[in-house]
Parts: sequence; C-alpha cells; structure tokens
Amino acid sequence: MCLAWLTRVTPSALKRTLTKGKTDMRIVLVHNTYRLAGGEDVVFPSEKRLLERAGHTVIPYVRSNTELNDTSLVDRVGIASRMIWSQQARQSFAAVLDAECPDIVHVHNTFMVISPSIYSACSERGIPVVQTLHNFRLLCPATSFSRDGIVCEECVDKSLFRSILHSCYRNSRAATGAVALMLATHRALGTWQASVTRYIALTAFAKKKFVAAGFPSEKFVVKPNFADPDPGERLATGEYALFIGRIDKTKGTRVLLDAWKGLPVNYPLHVVGDGPDRQWMEARSRELQLSEVTFRGRLSHAEAVEAVKSARFTIVPSTWYEGFPMCIVESFACGTPVLCSRLGGMSEIVDDQLTGLHFNPSDPQDLAKKVQWAWNHPLELARMGRVARRKYETDYTAEKNYSLLMEIYEQAIAACASPSLAVTRARHLA
Repeated sequence: MCLAWLTRVTPSALKRTLTKGKTDMRIVLVHNTYRLAGGEDVVFPSEKRLLERAGHTVIPYVRSNTELNDTSLVDRVGIASRMIWSQQARQSFAAVLDAECPDIVHVHNTFMVISPSIYSACSERGIPVVQTLHNFRLLCPATSFSRDGIVCEECVDKSLFRSILHSCYRNSRAATGAVALMLATHRALGTWQASVTRYIALTAFAKKKFVAAGFPSEKFVVKPNFADPDPGERLATGEYALFIGRIDKTKGTRVLLDAWKGLPVNYPLHVVGDGPDRQWMEARSRELQLSEVTFRGRLSHAEAVEAVKSARFTIVPSTWYEGFPMCIVESFACGTPVLCSRLGGMSEIVDDQLTGLHFNPSDPQDLAKKVQWAWNHPLELARMGRVARRKYETDYTAEKNYSLLMEIYEQAIAACASPSLAVTRARHLA
C-alpha cells in the first residue's frame, strides 16, 4: 500500500484545494501508442499538456507497439501471452507507482505491449484508476464493431469466438484468437470491473454500448474530446470538400470515392492523411478519372488546421461507430461544418441541419446528394459553421474539458476510499 497516497490527500481536502485554485495532484498517465498514430495518440499528449498547465505533476508511462518491430520469431510466439499479462510491464509500472505515489492513475490504452497486468498493481496499492474508452476494444477484438464494411456486434450478441471465425483482427485467426483470449481472460478475472474506478466514455452512445455489454453504469462518466490550442474561427467559406484522417476502408474512403463518381458536377475534394487504403484510393481515383480529387498526404498540425479552415465542409464517411473523431471537434473549432454518417456517436456529435448534415452510412448516393445540397447552399452552410463554432466554445474547449476531468478525478478518489470498493478489490486480489 502506498501510505503517502493515504496520508497526503483526502477527497474533501482535495475538493477544498481545487476550489482555491491550487492544483498539486500527482497523476500517472498510461498510454500504449500504435504503429500508425490514431486519435488516441493526439488526445493523450493534449490531456498531458492540459494537466501540466494547471499545475499538476504528470508522470507519463508510455510504451509503443513499435517495440515489437524487431522481435525475433521466437519472441513473436510469446507476444500473445505477454499481451494477456506482461510481467515485465507490471514490474516496471509497480516501480513507478512506488516511487511516485500518485493520487490517481489515468489509463488511455494498454494494447498490446503494456497489457492489463498493470491494473492489479494499482489495486494492490489502493490507487484509483480512471480509464478512457477511446474505442470498443474491450468488447470487440477489432475495436470497431465493423466487418466487411458493415456494423457487426456478434462478439457481444453471441461470443468472442465469432471474431476468430471471421478473422476480425488483421485478417488473421491466430492474431484474433490472441486478442479474444486476452479479453476473455480478463473478463473472467474481473480485471476492468474490479480495478477501474471510473470509466470515461466519449459519447452517450458509447456508454450505452458498454453498459449493455455488462459494464457497471454507475462507474461511467461521459466526457468528450477537445481541441487545444484553439485554432480560431475561419474568416471565409472554403473552396473544397475535405476528408482528413487515417485512410482506411472503415473510415468510409471507398464510399467517399463512389459518391464523388456519382456527382453531376466536379466538386473539388482534398484528401489529407495516410493509411493502409491510400494506395488503393489513389489508384481507384485514377481509374474513375476523378481529376478533381487531390491527395495531400500527411500534414503538420498547423498545415492541417489551415486545410480545415480552407474547406467548405469536412466529410466523415466512416462505416463503423467511431469513438470521438478529432477531425469533427477540430472542424467545429475552425467553424467548418461536418457531413457525417448517421451512425453511432457521430450522429450525436453533429446536429443534423445545425452543425452539419447526416447521410446514410455506406450509402454513396445519399452522400452525393448531401454534398450537392451543401455546395449549392452557401448561406445555410455558413450558418452551420457559425453554430459549430459556438458548439466548440460551449463543449469542446480545453477549459471545459479540464473542469470535467477534475470532477471525474474527484469522483474516483472519493469512490476508491469507500469501504465497499475496498471489499471488491480484496475479492479481486484473492
């Protein structure tokens, strides 16, 4: 047990300290980065900077899946077991906890180098854990609730075995089996239910999905992503449609090109980003003779912001539920309206006819119809952009997010000190 955590601060003392504007929490932020950076890899450093600016001591514990790039064939055989339980990660993480005695641990991702082994180290020391659920990994080995371009929830409705049958993770039954075994093992152990004090769902839709799958509703708080620094509102309507993000079929890139093929007018489309589908998308664009489609590749953050400001609207044609696409909140911050699939949390974030437009998921004809309408109604589109900017100022600024995050931390610390939770942890450890 970390005695310094027990003696340094109590929930009531913490609340008084925060009220006076003094911030002296010690926070361990945990994140396992991916080989190809995604939205989580943007949110993690943003929250780190946010907390440090407020005066907190932030101790990052970061590993990367690139560590697996140079592993030998023999080592690769052991990756599956370490994905389930990495003793090395647990020992190094326990050493961090003992050295730093944090007030709270905030986990963003543990897949796949860190593994869920670190949660028990927190439980042993009585340290509260907050877990941000950026995607549906704890319910679906592929994270996306998507298969062959359509929504699939068989892993929840039936069993995790369905993912192995369909080779949902990396098109490999062996790789999918390893992820499914990790999930099944820690469900059986009750790792997440016992060790996580508060879950952060990015949307009410995501919370509903996790609760329906058996996660405790009382532990959930909805907190969206945010854009920081504030890019400022654009001054004029742009001259092209924009897709920005990872170029992958789950992002609806194929639907996007099919929609552009069906447009009666050659509206300009800029594609910003990179990913596994980029080569196919460029080849398909040439095949369809879509000369108005421009591929700009990966841009710096400043260049990406300018691309958003110079766009007439942003398109998010994803065919899966998404978590909380950063391209949406960044578009709102710039005052750029968004056209998105009427699917999952996206239709919750974008208000149809207010901050953008909805179209039927995986429906290029409906997307083409909405693109044509948006292009030919500049005044209405400009109004949507202004409403989107107001939405950012109300809900998605760093200041608003910090306030929500502090409330969640307070709740977690108070809950962790409760006798009932102590009993739950003791049973879990036994």
